[in-house]
Amino acid sequence: MEKTYLALIRAWVSLSSMLKNTRFTKELSYNEATVMLLLYEAQDKPVSIKEITNLTHMLKSQVNRTINALEEKGLLERCPSQGDRRIGYVRLCKDNVELFLQVHSASMEIARQISDIIGPEDTVHFIRIADKMARSGYHL
Repeated sequence: MEKTYLALIRAWVSLSSMLKNTRFTKELSYNEATVMLLLYEAQDKPVSIKEITNLTHMLKSQVNRTINALEEKGLLERCPSQGDRRIGYVRLCKDNVELFLQVHSASMEIARQISDIIGPEDTVHFIRIADKMARSGYHL
C-alpha cells in the first residue's frame, strides 16, 4: 500500500506543479470565478448567499467580500427575498454577463485541452473523483 500512497503523492505533486501557474481565470479572483460559475449554472435563478457558502466551502466573510467585489464590478446583483428578509440572494447581472462569458470561454478552452490529454473516459472519472473529494468536506 505504501507504493500506492507514494504514487498518489507523486501524481498530486506533478498535477500541482503543472497547474501552479495556470489560472482558469485571469480577470477574476479564484473566489469570484467560483461564485460566478455557480450563478451561471443557476441561469437566471437567484441563489442564496447561504447556499453559495455551503457549496463553495468558503467562510461567510469570504463569500460576502466576494459578492461585494462582484457587485462593484457589475457582474451580479442582489435580489430581494420572498418572505424572510434576512436571507440574501444574488444572481448574474444580465447587462454585464459578456465579461464573465469571455472569462468562461478561456476556462472552457483549458478544460477542453485537459480532456484532450486524458481522453473522454478519464475526464468522466476525474470529474467523479474530484466531486467525491469535494463532497467529503475534507480539507487539505
